[in-house]
Amino acid sequence: MPEARGVDRARFEAEIKPAAEPVVMRGLVSDWPAIAAAREGTEALAGHLKVRSREQPLDVWIAEAGLNGRFFYGEGLTGLNHRRERSTVGGLLDRLVRDETSAAPEAVYAGGVPLDRHLPELLGEVPMPLLAPETERLTSLWLGNRVRTAAHWDLAQNLAGVIAGRRRFILFTPESIGDLYVGPIDVTLAGQPTSLVDFHAPDFEAFPRFREAMKAARVAELGPGDVIYIPSLWFHHVETLSPVGAMVNVWWRDGPAWMKTPQLTLMHALLTMRDLPPPEKRAWRAFFDHYIFGEDAVDHIPEAARGVLGPMTSERRQSLSAVLARSLAR
Repeated sequence: MPEARGVDRARFEAEIKPAAEPVVMRGLVSDWPAIAAAREGTEALAGHLKVRSREQPLDVWIAEAGLNGRFFYGEGLTGLNHRRERSTVGGLLDRLVRDETSAAPEAVYAGGVPLDRHLPELLGEVPMPLLAPETERLTSLWLGNRVRTAAHWDLAQNLAGVIAGRRRFILFTPESIGDLYVGPIDVTLAGQPTSLVDFHAPDFEAFPRFREAMKAARVAELGPGDVIYIPSLWFHHVETLSPVGAMVNVWWRDGPAWMKTPQLTLMHALLTMRDLPPPEKRAWRAFFDHYIFGEDAVDHIPEAARGVLGPMTSERRQSLSAVLARSLAR
């Protein structure tokens, strides 16, 4: 995976983000106080985080030791092979300290823990220098032990900074979706569709195209202070290589604030397009290329006559939403 050093906001905005390619930036956030605490050991890190945390309940995911940290579906993709418990940041930290020296601990983690809700005092200690202060974002904490997060995509862009432990990232372009054998889109492990391939023991008889995916994979190992930029919709498989790991994710979108996830369009298309005869599907593909992905679809129409094809005002959003709501209610 490409690496860059000495990246500032200007370079990130001018070079890295427009390229929409993942990049590792070594040592970018090595001055975070939590990293200094982690260097002293897990107990020091736990103490640093606990005094900054609230007694706010959160979900903790737990898998038996024999699963080697792989959180996945149950047999036949029914149910899950792990369980969920309610705890707090402090409770999870106590468990990680307790299990750190265990020969075969259960795999445990909490992902996407919003700092503003659970560790508000930590927010000021994990600044992301590559984003403008006014950028609307969600800053969250990942905290756990030796865990494998199956390859999945996220809608938001992500700058992930490692606080403790080493982590291996394997990234794939959105175009690799067919080679990753992605599971159901409505019954998921943690919100997003994931690859069904076990990266530690891929079954090439069941998933032969996965060989092609791995030929194009971007791989990197990160340590404390390193940051990885993951563009929107890039698939990423993440593995914690250390007995304890901690990472901060900074998520944001560059589109207009009113825009909802295009995954809704995908779900709607399952109702309206997927089962059309092939000639009709080809025709609709041309229409989408023209109206949605094209750049000059309405240049020939006077601006005042463009209707919903014009700039998306609040009135037009309401009109479109009403049309969709009526159609879905039938």
